[in-house]
Amino acid sequence: MADALAAARMQVARQVFHWRAAVVGLQNPDNFASAEAWESLERYLGLALRGHLTGAADALGREADVLVAELRAAQTAADVDRLRRRILVFRRRYLQVETALEFYGQAINTRTTPRLAALLRACDTLAVSSMELVLQPLRRDVPPVLTYVDKGLGASILRAGLRLWEGAPVSPAAAIKITRQNLLRPTALIHESGHQVAHIVGWNDELATALARELRGSADVASAWSSWASEVAADTFAFVHTGYGAVAALHDVVSGGPTVFRYLPGDPHPIAYVRVLLGVEMCVRFFGVGPWDGLRGAWIDAYPLATAEPDVRRVLERSVALLPRIVEICLRTPMRAFGGRTLTEIVDPALVRPDALGRLAVEAGPALYTSPHWLRREAMRLLALSSYRAATEPERSEEVARQYEDWMLRLGGLPTTAVAA
Repeated sequence: MADALAAARMQVARQVFHWRAAVVGLQNPDNFASAEAWESLERYLGLALRGHLTGAADALGREADVLVAELRAAQTAADVDRLRRRILVFRRRYLQVETALEFYGQAINTRTTPRLAALLRACDTLAVSSMELVLQPLRRDVPPVLTYVDKGLGASILRAGLRLWEGAPVSPAAAIKITRQNLLRPTALIHESGHQVAHIVGWNDELATALARELRGSADVASAWSSWASEVAADTFAFVHTGYGAVAALHDVVSGGPTVFRYLPGDPHPIAYVRVLLGVEMCVRFFGVGPWDGLRGAWIDAYPLATAEPDVRRVLERSVALLPRIVEICLRTPMRAFGGRTLTEIVDPALVRPDALGRLAVEAGPALYTSPHWLRREAMRLLALSSYRAATEPERSEEVARQYEDWMLRLGGLPTTAVAA
């Protein structure tokens, strides 16, 4: 029996010291992202992330120290068996921490060159600016943002303030994925920061309740739109900040054959057909006549409702008729989330009307794209202007993209000589 106990103790001892040594590799953030990538972050963001990551790894190290102490105290077969089970729990915890560290490390490491790092710092700034416009009047803290670039069509967010597992420290920064193909028109960035704001102020639940209440005359429509509240809120947030550019960019992401009519119960994303038309209706309500009218006509022609499944078609037909009311609910209904105000009383979409953007360009002249004053003051409207031009001047897309990249590099802090290179 003594030999069996010694053999069993040897197996758990090997695992305890293996995992204790493995934790050491997690405690240095430079093992997950290069020193150059860390240095590319704004100081406040780098400090927040380093503190978060090292804190999680250090907590894991303390758990490993407890396992070592329990190993030294183990005297019986029952002690060894209990320790074996504790090792399995620790292993799961280790993998959770490792996954979080790998995620942030890979995100930071996407800042592979000075130009890309500057573009992503500019995206950080834009996302934070969009949140400040809403959260500061409400006296809410604005979380830092880490943007990173990846493949694909759609953006995504890991919200600040979340616990990735039970007992984990809350995430100190919102991590927003921007797709490479949209890096030069990142209105989706503002959609994602809208998710963060909605989470902080409790807008999603309140909007879901308002949609269910105000659309109750058509039960299936009310149920559908209420279930889509979180994505509708983010689309609305993107609209008030970037106007038609956000609608056109959304159109380009969700267009594509039968998927336009796809309806998956439980999916928080609205059916693409009516989601695009909601954005158009917002433009009509606040901007009047414009290029969005042509987008709506082309969209309806490209995707005839008659080709949708009958049940889906009925929901869409009723939804289209109710779009003006839905716009009012989203943008013109006072919400507790906004201190009893409407969203448009906090962020005025008239500032991103095409004529307002045109006046901005005339007033500021070429300095709009180069002056630190204008870049700091009007970064959000510059994004709206650039995305509007990308949407309405496709034949000048290369010129628009170059101009956009130049002012983004300046906003991201790249030296002027490097921007011009």
